[in-house]
Amino acid sequence: MAALATGELTPSERVPTSFQRKVPGGGGSRLAILPGTRPSVRHGQLLLSSGLPSLDCVLGGGLAVGTLLLIEEDTYGIYSSLLFKHFLAEGIVCGHNLFIASAKEEPADILKELPSPFLNTSVSAMEEEEAAMKGKQESMKIAWRYQNIQTLEVTQNTSSKFGHYFDLSKPLASELIQNIGCHGFFLSEETALCPDMNSCNMASGYSRLLHSIQKVIYQEGFDGSIPQKAQRNILRIGIQSLGSVLWGDDICCNENPQNIHSLTRFLYVLRGLLRTSLSACIITIPSHLIQNKAIMERVTNLSDTVVGLESFIGSERETNPLYKDYHGLIHIRQIPRLNSFNCNVSDMKDLAFRLRRKLFVIERLHLPPDLSDTVSRTSKQDLAESTKLLSSGCSAMAIGKKHLDF
Repeated sequence: MAALATGELTPSERVPTSFQRKVPGGGGSRLAILPGTRPSVRHGQLLLSSGLPSLDCVLGGGLAVGTLLLIEEDTYGIYSSLLFKHFLAEGIVCGHNLFIASAKEEPADILKELPSPFLNTSVSAMEEEEAAMKGKQESMKIAWRYQNIQTLEVTQNTSSKFGHYFDLSKPLASELIQNIGCHGFFLSEETALCPDMNSCNMASGYSRLLHSIQKVIYQEGFDGSIPQKAQRNILRIGIQSLGSVLWGDDICCNENPQNIHSLTRFLYVLRGLLRTSLSACIITIPSHLIQNKAIMERVTNLSDTVVGLESFIGSERETNPLYKDYHGLIHIRQIPRLNSFNCNVSDMKDLAFRLRRKLFVIERLHLPPDLSDTVSRTSKQDLAESTKLLSSGCSAMAIGKKHLDF
């Protein structure tokens, strides 16, 4: 009665809200922080870096543990291979275990080509070094209000200390590779170990790969559905050029392949393994070679994050002066919806990438004005002709009128 008179509620009568802080002692479980990870403020999932802090910033802070990142390869597979190696190199620096699967390169050769990290080096210092090598003659020759614009806008703030920057001119030290657990899957070796498995049978090759991944997850203690060891770690899975002809798949050379559902079945089972384990996976796929677009749509729906790379090599944009500072475009096809109805969509939609002397960076695409000094004389003439045709068309529509009424 005293509580009713004063308007206060007893501890047993208080209704707990969803905004109460969880105390490790008895107020609820707390998200365990593993090496090389951090919790997301938006959806509460553990995040790990993709190896490119600029890509992490676009994807909302990084890749969530238990998700799948799909990379749509560029035409020649040059830049998608760099993203693949950055993901693996980041795992070695963070002390994560690796599982590398490929049909064209041996996993040991891929490890030898991983880039070396920049240790105790800030982005500003690297930017100054790049600017010194490039010279002041490449300064922006546009309106004065654009002179102070930031060159690297998508790069993450270095104060967070999440993710590393890698030097493409130096290979990763062998001592770092020896200190981590690495598992390899080379399709040719697996076929030699199992003579009864036909290399052209795509379904059997995928099932063999799934069996190897499942074996590593359960035997190495990465399964999240059973009690774990005191010391827990992350498993990074990298699969190179999945679905290509080297895997025995015919989706890249036939519009109506014989095993049309084998790749989607593989991704469906793999996604289930990722959801119940402390692992994250990156897969590169030659999407430009897939004849049946319905297959690519199913593959996209079975992936969590989808990033497409469009290289300028061999295209008209390679010689276009508007794109002289970039090597290609990057398209964010899909971002996962984790513990929410909407995804963390970045407002930076026009993104481009370029390969510098030591760095591979993602930036916002900045194009110069049409009448700037960087545009060629031919482009100016084309623009003048287009304006002339447009004005003549408008005068014809006016039917003799001096002024147009809008």
